[in-house]
Amino acid sequence: MYPITQPELQDWLCSLHDGQWFGFDGEHIYTNLIIHNKSCTKPTEQECIDGLKAMQDAWKARGYARNRAAEYPPITDYIDGVVKGDQAQIDKYIADCQAVKAKYPKGAA
Repeated sequence: MYPITQPELQDWLCSLHDGQWFGFDGEHIYTNLIIHNKSCTKPTEQECIDGLKAMQDAWKARGYARNRAAEYPPITDYIDGVVKGDQAQIDKYIADCQAVKAKYPKGAA
């Protein structure tokens, strides 16, 4: 599944190391970043800016996928049609999926 909200600084930091290696003393901004695990090096502010921007750009690029996932018909509609041998129901499910894909083309944010 795709994250619903745009990534923030703490999301990028979590991608660097396992476990609770960092925290914040107040607002979640770089100047308040505290490193709890001495084996982890504090990233520079520029590394945080660049890493977060890359993560946010990747998230934005997958906007079409989040939109599609929210609008696709339930898979149970397809399965029900298969179980009942109802080709019209199966065709409707496929057409509904294709309409969603056309509404949110791959690569569109």
